[in-house]
Amino acid sequence: MSSVSFILHKPQLSENIGACARAIKNFDFNKLVVINPKPAFPNDKIIATSVGAKEIIKNCKVYESLESAIKNVDYVIATSSRFRNKNIKHITLNELSKIDFSKKIGFLFGSEASGLSNSEIVYANCTMQIPTNPNFKSLNLSHSVIIVAQVVSSLIKLKRSSFKKSQKVKSASKKDIQSMINLCISQLESKNFFKPTEKKPIMLENLRNIFYKMELSEKETRILSSVFANLAKKGWLTKFRVSL
Repeated sequence: MSSVSFILHKPQLSENIGACARAIKNFDFNKLVVINPKPAFPNDKIIATSVGAKEIIKNCKVYESLESAIKNVDYVIATSSRFRNKNIKHITLNELSKIDFSKKIGFLFGSEASGLSNSEIVYANCTMQIPTNPNFKSLNLSHSVIIVAQVVSSLIKLKRSSFKKSQKVKSASKKDIQSMINLCISQLESKNFFKPTEKKPIMLENLRNIFYKMELSEKETRILSSVFANLAKKGWLTKFRVSL
């Protein structure tokens, strides 16, 4: 997931820098960027707390300014424990699903002591607040990083899975699904399934809802149509009645 970077602005503690490296590796990320760190970088404490993520520390880029650090980033999301009264878009953690992760995305985290200032926030495309206890909003730097990393990792994997499915499996058209539903209904009607008569409209509505929510493929639709046709021929539909 090389398109996503985690940018630490003026981190104060060596242990937090190392823990952030470990956190992003947990979720298969490898780009850590550090801006003007207070401790010497790298140092033994950073290496020790990174545990198995030493290569991330080794490949970490260090910058003197925020402007230079985000020069090659397409979209910057600044994390903040409070919303700023600025002309900048605010998003929630759930709204990360709308982000195009095929672009170079950078998540910007402020220092442990003071977070991000208004003058630093303006470099971001939007700000994001991690939902916490409203009476205790402060999160450890590495905790903030690992929460974002987990959410983003899940979203990227979900999008990749959906893309692969769309490439390999052709979804059934509404016309195909409707034809299958009509066949099912026709067979059920022939067996006098819809009883009592006054409940038939709601039973049909529930039946349609079931099939439309399934996101069937063309192949699955053909299989189900064949099943309905054969069950009717064998008279099995008369043996089963479910509450629709």
